[in-house]
Amino acid sequence: MDFGETVGLGAIAGFAIYIGLPVGRVKFVDDRLRVALAMFSVGILAFIFMDVTKHGEAILEAAVDHYKAHSASFAHVLGLFALLAAGFVVGTAGISAAERRLRARRSAPAPVAGGEAAAVLGADELARSEHTAEEARRRALQTGMVIATAIGLHNFAEGLAIGVSAKAGAIGLATVLIIGFGLHNATQGFGIVGPLGSVRPSWAWLGLAGLVGGAPTLVGTIVGYSVHSEALQLLFYALAGGAVLCVIGEIWTGMRRYGHRVLGLYLIAAGFLAGVGTDLIVSYGGG
Repeated sequence: MDFGETVGLGAIAGFAIYIGLPVGRVKFVDDRLRVALAMFSVGILAFIFMDVTKHGEAILEAAVDHYKAHSASFAHVLGLFALLAAGFVVGTAGISAAERRLRARRSAPAPVAGGEAAAVLGADELARSEHTAEEARRRALQTGMVIATAIGLHNFAEGLAIGVSAKAGAIGLATVLIIGFGLHNATQGFGIVGPLGSVRPSWAWLGLAGLVGGAPTLVGTIVGYSVHSEALQLLFYALAGGAVLCVIGEIWTGMRRYGHRVLGLYLIAAGFLAGVGTDLIVSYGGG
């Protein structure tokens, strides 16, 4: 499979994420549907977390095996572990700290002094209500974009696998990887828009979210075809795993106030199994 064909098919696999994104434009206010969609996305994210940590651990286990066989140094193993730890910490605590700083910069409207008490109170309450609604919308869209970023990191590593297998001449494996990742990425769109709840994003926002989440598959395919680096793969697996875990916590906290706990747990299981099902296609091809 030549470079042009590999890049073209990698792009198809990556931008399949746009299949699920238009769901975010559907108007709904029912709490049950809101919880169902959000928890389904948590299930998908839980599978992605399991998938990236599994692949990251496999890289470390391979390094340990090389060390046992005296074909690699302990410093190499320690360096990879440090890279995994740093990436995971940045993906979890780093993203959370960045979001907290962004929210802290947006101060609440200052209280108004003087004038008619009733008029001032009414205007102040209206301003606060509008500010709260806008802040909730901004935070929901911010969470959705963080999810898209985490998925993008995960998809970059998937793209690396496509590029490496195509470069090695494993055309059958590369083709199955592209099909499997394409189907898998189609479900990731739900993972991005699910936590938005009643917030209806613009088409421009959905386009950007799809680019952030899907384009890394294409970039990873190009990089994997050109350069193979286990350290680079490990770093992106660690960043993706940390970011996904952070986002799962955010969604879970945000959805608790709506109730429907049992329904949510069922949908988490459904989302997780959807991720496993699409991944089985990749496993069938030996990926």
